Amino acid sequence: MIARDSKGYFPNREGVLITGCSSGIGRATAIHLAQRGFTVFAIVRKQADAESLRGLSEASGTMPNLIPISPLDLTRLEQIPRVMETVAEELKRRGKEGLYALINSAGGGSVARIELMDLDSFRTELQARVLGSVAMVQACLPMIRRARGRIVWIVTPATLPTPYVTSIHASDFAVNCIARTLEIELKPCKIPNIMIRCGAIKTAAVPRSNAELEASFKTWPPERSALYEPALRQWQEDMTEFDAKRTEPERVAKVVFKALCAEKPMRRYSIGHMARAAAFLESLPQPVVDWILAKRF
Repeated sequence: MIARDSKGYFPNREGVLITGCSSGIGRATAIHLAQRGFTVFAIVRKQADAESLRGLSEASGTMPNLIPISPLDLTRLEQIPRVMETVAEELKRRGKEGLYALINSAGGGSVARIELMDLDSFRTELQARVLGSVAMVQACLPMIRRARGRIVWIVTPATLPTPYVTSIHASDFAVNCIARTLEIELKPCKIPNIMIRCGAIKTAAVPRSNAELEASFKTWPPERSALYEPALRQWQEDMTEFDAKRTEPERVAKVVFKALCAEKPMRRYSIGHMARAAAFLESLPQPVVDWILAKRF
């Protein structure tokens, strides 16, 4: 368990498993926690991303406890048992009773009107963010229970109906529900489920989504694309200013560290550009929220 005294917190190399560490929030969190004394199992899909993290660890000389693991594609649940065997063996080698935390950070998404959404991509997002996250909880809970640990969910304020990004928010809507339900179910075990609810964060997904949208304009049926392209082009223009205000993922990592080290963590933390505004909107009656967002778009 994390040791505490009057001067601060000492993670004592407790083990944490983080999904989605190839870039963005997951990568920043893996590095931040490893630098501060956690043993970090950084999960990535591609071997190249694992080598990148491994090279960073070796070059710094300060993160021998950063352990990249690949491959784990959360749409391929058959890969999870092998990963968990690796984690269990490494924890045992380091003299740890269990896994202190699971941090579900993997995610993605695309930009499109619902009528034009690519269903294969949407299916992949749902499998990774929803089914994959639940599968990781199921796999990790026995070890978390032994360590008297906690579960952390990196999510958006998904209860807001936000046009063009349905694949992201629909997945996170489900994840919000799962996390809150799990909090109730695990209350007798005293395993906190903590949601880090992020506003606009600067990640590689932002330019990637713009590139994918440009490609989509060329593949959508012309008669349907024509109905939506002007609004989507205006949205792109509006987002240029918005994107410049996005919060660096390292600030999210600091909040995760705080949530892991707190003796009595909050169940919700907010971080990122517009996160507090989104939280306020969520507190309003649903018809009011729908009216506000309809006016905006």
